[in-house]
Amino acid sequence: MTQPKIIYEDKDILVINKPAGLLVHPIKAYPSKDTLVAWLTKKYPKIKTVGDDPANRPGIVHRLDKETSGAMVVAKTQKAFEFLKKQFQNRHVKKNYLALVWGKFEMRSGIIEKPIGIKSGTLKRTVKIDENTKMVKEAKTIYRVKKELGLYSLIEVEPLTGRTHQIRVHLASVKHPVVGDRLYSQRELPPGIKRLFLHAQSLELDLPNRKHEKFTAELPRDLNQVLVALANPVLNK
Repeated sequence: MTQPKIIYEDKDILVINKPAGLLVHPIKAYPSKDTLVAWLTKKYPKIKTVGDDPANRPGIVHRLDKETSGAMVVAKTQKAFEFLKKQFQNRHVKKNYLALVWGKFEMRSGIIEKPIGIKSGTLKRTVKIDENTKMVKEAKTIYRVKKELGLYSLIEVEPLTGRTHQIRVHLASVKHPVVGDRLYSQRELPPGIKRLFLHAQSLELDLPNRKHEKFTAELPRDLNQVLVALANPVLNK
């Protein structure tokens, strides 16, 4: 198992850079023992009693998809868990992602505001809502184009709500799916891409010690190499 990198730690919380491929906690589809939770409980045994569901998700206040890398905050105490949970519920935590997507945007920035629900008969999320769509919830995502790279665009994404697969579903819905997304896109993987190009690059929030902090997670080497190759196509022929 690739080890998470610790970005920040105090007596209340832990901020990590989660590697891609690491599941946050076991689920039926992936009953793996190599999870972030397994790493956490081995390194911090006291976390085993923290959270709303400590038997399955000790210390976990929010999550990232298995193939998404980047910044995550974990509660080390129950008091810290309740403090962080309230911030997420009240949408006071600012989350910023970096994504490589297909195509060029007409607008350099914008807001995608479409409800998301579970597609009938599957676990996939969808913005195509009908009477059979389950658990429909409002969802809002801000995007900003950083750079155009040939067939692709490098964008910053700020989800204002926290729905499962929100960024991936919203971007696919406007015909700009995340490069490497096998679930919400049928496009072939371009050379050099082996997984989803989505990285949680920063978290900004209040800490239990009442300080306001912004934590940044370094872009993984594999994704950085992709950007270098796209920026210098002549050198990579």
